Amino acid sequence: MNRWTELSIEYANQRSYLDDLFHVYPTIPEGIRDIDKEIWANVEKAFIRKDNDALIKELLRLDLFPIKDSYVAYLKRDPSAIGRNPRTVNRICGRLYEMGLDKIFERSSEPKETNRQIGPMFREWLRKKSLGITPIKLSQFIASNDDAILDASDNAMMGFARNNLGYQHEKGLDFIARFKGKYIIGEAKFLTDFGGHQNAQFNDAISTIEAKGVRAIKIAILDGVLYIKGNNKMYKSITTTYKDHNIMSALVLREFLYNL
Repeated sequence: MNRWTELSIEYANQRSYLDDLFHVYPTIPEGIRDIDKEIWANVEKAFIRKDNDALIKELLRLDLFPIKDSYVAYLKRDPSAIGRNPRTVNRICGRLYEMGLDKIFERSSEPKETNRQIGPMFREWLRKKSLGITPIKLSQFIASNDDAILDASDNAMMGFARNNLGYQHEKGLDFIARFKGKYIIGEAKFLTDFGGHQNAQFNDAISTIEAKGVRAIKIAILDGVLYIKGNNKMYKSITTTYKDHNIMSALVLREFLYNL
């Protein structure tokens, strides 16, 4: 088995793994989302008047629609569909009226899900010089051959990897670094549970390290339940099928880089 995967499993099962991981992923919920006062005033008016079209249109202007419905995304992308599909609009509005204004406000102002904050948390941890060096901007990164970690937007990181490292995979990257003249790329994931979306996140990271033709060391910086020993699918995968890949916790990443 890959040495760094072994170290990660050992860390998770014998040391204060979760306490230490909190420095990387401090999953403190953000405050409630700000609701634009003008939009909310329009929502209240439409709700009181029972103006279905206006109610839907105003709620679609908010960052978060208050109910989960498979047809909402379509209406958001094509507002003209609101007038053409009265039954769909009436059905959704029926649920909204049943909820009431207070519940609509509560749902629309819920904090972002933790999973959507994982990438930014990891990069913020890097910026704290957790790996021994401070990440630098793209212009500095390409102007030198010294050890460095790239601090750039998703698009800039993808562009650098495509143009310089032969990376053609469609998935974005959370980590690009250069140590001892070698480039390292990877995705960072915090897998909080088994099943569903978390399995998809795991598979995304695996597909990145299996990308062909990349002129860099590929790593999957994974943390969470995958290191729990047992019959769970993730643990079995990293100890059998993917046992030779560079799969590791963020907590052993520094040691990995300085041992290249």
